[in-house]
Amino acid sequence: MTLPITLTLNGETRSAQVEPRCSLADHLRETEGLTGTHLGCEHGVCGACTVMIDGAPARSCITLAAACDGRAVRTIEGWGDDPVMAQLREAFSQEHALQCGYCTPGMLATAHDIVTRLPEADADRIRLELAGNLCRCTGYRGIVLAIQRVLAQRRAGAVDAA
Repeated sequence: MTLPITLTLNGETRSAQVEPRCSLADHLRETEGLTGTHLGCEHGVCGACTVMIDGAPARSCITLAAACDGRAVRTIEGWGDDPVMAQLREAFSQEHALQCGYCTPGMLATAHDIVTRLPEADADRIRLELAGNLCRCTGYRGIVLAIQRVLAQRRAGAVDAA
């Protein structure tokens, strides 16, 4: 048995038939071919599968695809020319916040949420917000510095607010 779903995926309306037990992560990777959504723990703990659902970060490995019927889903592939994401990508590179890259799509989605939702966040708040995204390579210092860099640039008016 399959269920019909229609969702807005990276700005485009997409319809599909999904198994009731199919996770959003599996649907994105296997049906939609969006392999930027990484699977780590498959228990919602590591954050590698983080995507935006209706503008909020969510773990796609523990979200059923059928539960996303009628919702807007944004994956790492869907950020295109988003100015905040462009700043974050540049800052992640400058601050050496990338190593193996496995956690990066989920980290960037969470970082985008921090920058747009918490413009006055300090290092402690950034670390709290990142608590659901695990990285085994960087030690988080570069990630926190990258987010702080973007927040400082935005406070200084270096980029249009998104």
